[in-house]
Order: sequence, then C-alpha cells, then structure tokens
Amino acid sequence: MLHAARLIFEIIGTIAFAISGAMLAIHKHMDALGVTILGLTTATGGGIVRDLLIGTTPPSAFTDPRYAIIAIVTSIVVFIPYVRRAFDLHEKGLHFPIHLMDTLGLGVFTVVGVAIAHETIPNASFFLAVFVSTVGAVGGGVMRDMMAGTTPFIFVKHFYACAVLIGAMVCEALWAPLGDVVAMTAGAVVVIILRLLAAHYHWQLPRA
Repeated sequence: MLHAARLIFEIIGTIAFAISGAMLAIHKHMDALGVTILGLTTATGGGIVRDLLIGTTPPSAFTDPRYAIIAIVTSIVVFIPYVRRAFDLHEKGLHFPIHLMDTLGLGVFTVVGVAIAHETIPNASFFLAVFVSTVGAVGGGVMRDMMAGTTPFIFVKHFYACAVLIGAMVCEALWAPLGDVVAMTAGAVVVIILRLLAAHYHWQLPRA
C-alpha cells in the first residue's frame, strides 16, 4: 500500500514541479533545451539531494528513469505555444500558475520524503524524517530559482519552508496511529492549505 501511494504522490509532484520549472524558464526567455532542463531539475533535484542524505546511491532519479521522463515530457508540453497561452504566461499572469504548481509539488514531495525516510530507515527518528522531507521538498525549487537567476522562493516568498516543516511534522505524527496513506494525505493537504492561505493573507516571517 505504501509503495503504491508513494508512486502516485511522486508522479503528481513530478508533474507539478516540472510545470513550475518550465514556466519560469519560459518567463526567462530560455530556449526549448533550457525549459526542459529547468523543468527536469525542479522535478528531480530535491529528490537527488534527499537520497544522498540518507545514503541511497546512486539516487533513484538515476536508477529509475520514469520520473525524469515524466518531467521532460511535461516540460516539452508546457513549451508548446497553445499550452503556454493556456497557462497565461505573460508578466502579469506568471505568478499564480507558478505558485499553484509549486505549492502542489511542495505538498506532495513533503510527504514523499517522510515515506522514503521510513522505507529506507525503518527506525527513522522524528527529526530525521522531518529533515529529510524538508530538504527533498524545497531542494528542487532552490535549484530552479538559482539556475534561473532568481532569489530562491524559500528566502523571500510567503511562508515557504515553514509550511513544509509543519506538513512534514503532521505527516510524521500521524504515521503510526493512522497509517501511511492517511498521514501522507493529511500532511500534503496541510502544506497546500498553509501555502495558499499565506499567499492570500500575505503571511511573512520577520525580515531584517
């Protein structure tokens, strides 16, 4: 059950993050290769860092090509002019679709990280599961923003890493009493709701 649930979550998260990366690349006027690379990096980058942290070498992105293929195909589809127009990828319309896809990807990869921590390290501590989950969720977005020459969302956008931390803690806390599927669903929903509320109400952490 856990493996099937994780597979579904990973596919959803890969598509969402690939879309956000491809849209940002298009906004930065990159060519087709740049759009594909940024979409692929966003979708798989965090997972690569996560796997290296827990000692999974080579990372699953290199041993299981499914997710890379999904990310590449998704990025190419987003690059198609008709699809770009559907996403409304001009200056004023860019923020919301990227925010929405980024939020969905964050929610999904937060709980996938918890699941992978439990699969790889059966006696994983609460701290380890939450830490691995957070790194895996935000890593791809950080790589995306740095490659695109943008200040990473994690440092400037509404309640970014905090939402991931809270969602990961909810997922981990519910893992034993309610089971993996319920815990993963609840954790992902918490991240998504917090990110949407933060964007709507402009929640920000204190700044210097």
